[in-house]
Amino acid sequence: MLIVPVENTINWKRPPWVTLGLMLACLLVFVFYQGSDPRLMSTALEQYLDTDLVALEAPVYENYLQRQINLYDQSERVQELQSFQGAMAQEDRLWMAGQMLFDRAFYSYLLENHDMLWAPQDQQVWESWRPRIQNELIERLSANRMGLIPDELRLSALVTHQFLHGGWGHLLGNMLFLFLLGFTVEKAMGPGKYLVAYLLCGVFSGLTYTAFSLGSKMPLVGASGSISGLMGMYVAIYGIRKIRFFYFVWVYFNYFRAPAIALLPVWLGKEIYDYWFAGATGIAYMAHAGGLLAGAGLVLALGKSWFQVKDEFFEPEESEQDRRFTTSYAQAMGSLGRMEFDLARRQFEALRLHYPDRPVLLEHLYQLAKLRPDLPSYREHARLLMNQSISSRQPERMVEIWQEYMSKGAVYAPLDAEDHNRVLFACLRSDDLKSAEKAFERLQESNNDNLAGEACRLLVEEFEKRQMVPKARHYRAMLQTL
Repeated sequence: MLIVPVENTINWKRPPWVTLGLMLACLLVFVFYQGSDPRLMSTALEQYLDTDLVALEAPVYENYLQRQINLYDQSERVQELQSFQGAMAQEDRLWMAGQMLFDRAFYSYLLENHDMLWAPQDQQVWESWRPRIQNELIERLSANRMGLIPDELRLSALVTHQFLHGGWGHLLGNMLFLFLLGFTVEKAMGPGKYLVAYLLCGVFSGLTYTAFSLGSKMPLVGASGSISGLMGMYVAIYGIRKIRFFYFVWVYFNYFRAPAIALLPVWLGKEIYDYWFAGATGIAYMAHAGGLLAGAGLVLALGKSWFQVKDEFFEPEESEQDRRFTTSYAQAMGSLGRMEFDLARRQFEALRLHYPDRPVLLEHLYQLAKLRPDLPSYREHARLLMNQSISSRQPERMVEIWQEYMSKGAVYAPLDAEDHNRVLFACLRSDDLKSAEKAFERLQESNNDNLAGEACRLLVEEFEKRQMVPKARHYRAMLQTL
């Protein structure tokens, strides 16, 4: 069963840079840092098989597993013992080698007891090869160097293990959930606090795993504990608000709405249940549980101080936004109709602050600013509206605004050379050569020789294309003087 919150959609105008950065970091670590692991493992297996350590250690490993089950009540290893005995019966040396070679706890057992396990001649063979394979190859694997090993806990490993993964499937699965959850939590908290919270969840996740795996030499790797923390933060941020969840059971899937925080005990209960009853799956269930509790705890305990959610995060639904916009827009238009221009201007400015993607608001502000062409706001809004016209692929509207400003506002505050240059390009694209020549005249007056020279060359080319020889000759002569 899979249950994932899907309340938000991503806004690519404001990408989740920290989430994308974390994903990239995990990918780069896996490809470049962990890229040597297959070679180390292959070499270790080859040397282990060539020296026939399999035949030497296999009976000891079978006895070792039986001791772990009988003396230390490790019932989860019963299936492991049965699989190993089956491999012995089929003489599957490669599978047996992998099982023994990468069991670091078994190697520690051999180090402590090798003088009692074999005859002196066999001891000598073992001592000649096994420590060398272990130290030069096995211990250099990324999981053993940078993973979180409960029996050898290092503070740095509480962070580094979050960026290691056990294979492509492990990596891609984690990155998918990191993206699905991360962009929402990053939007809610802001990039800096989000990064700190993400790493802290991974640390608490690792500590929880360590507490339930004391003495274990099995390294923990992966971002799943940190991602579980994101799940905890996600539902704690929304609290009792009802949000959408996607669920998948076998081949059936659908959506449902529920109070966000109500899913926390469901997820937590599932991880704890699987820890006790799922058997030896290789999944760090208690690391997931620790991450969930850490993420929810950080928001619930510090959500009104350091990890406070940004005010703009809880945006109204799109329909509600449309209703609010329509109401406020009607009020501004009413002020305009009553000729309360200052009030209308303030209302349109407030609307544009909340709805920057509505082009009609800038149009109204421009028309209001045009009433006082002597003020700086007219130039500012004319330039903004010209840029908006280009962005919306309306070059004719841009030229119209430019011409209007030239007649009303240029005497008070001239436009920049770059503005005239953009108008010239727009005119050439729309085959309005007359307006292009006027824009060039204004560009010359701005005393920017570089732009004027480039524009003059363009005019020469355009008139030559149209075989307008006198015009081409005129601008070619002018180009020589620039």
